[in-house]
Amino acid sequence: MSDYELLRDAEKFLFTEARLLDNRRFREWLELLTDDIHYWMPTRHNRKREGPNEQWEIEKELDELGWFDETKASLTMRVARLESGMAWAEEPPSRTRRLVANTEVLDSSNPAEIQVASNFLIYRSRLEGLADDTDFFVGQRQDTLRQTDGCWQLANRKIVADFMVLNAQNLSIFF
Repeated sequence: MSDYELLRDAEKFLFTEARLLDNRRFREWLELLTDDIHYWMPTRHNRKREGPNEQWEIEKELDELGWFDETKASLTMRVARLESGMAWAEEPPSRTRRLVANTEVLDSSNPAEIQVASNFLIYRSRLEGLADDTDFFVGQRQDTLRQTDGCWQLANRKIVADFMVLNAQNLSIFF
């Protein structure tokens, strides 16, 4: 498969995922995930430059602890909770719109498992859509997509948020 075809496949996967999540089709979204998925969002901190010649690396700003660190089992439990009507943070449910951009295939040396980077912007509103019920989440996702039975599935997602302080009332959505 050519680099262009891999990029188109990655974009198609990410766009389909965004549509499913925005339409609250969470069970279908779970089918896009491998059984061994690692889905996490590390926290971030500010730091001073180590010197004028430093090669800046975002990794140096990330902590081991995360906003969340999930498996397929925990993501499935989150979906079940959302479906139960007992998730107070999602009653009424959030309205979301995900924009995915700047998609790149970073490593395609193994065509059955590719490394993909993309930027995201997620708009969320709840209740009456007042200013204090509206959130924007911005950042980058570092994904591993794996071919399983001829289809791409998400095997790993690292969400690198651009915020260091969470201004939202909760993190009950999926990224």
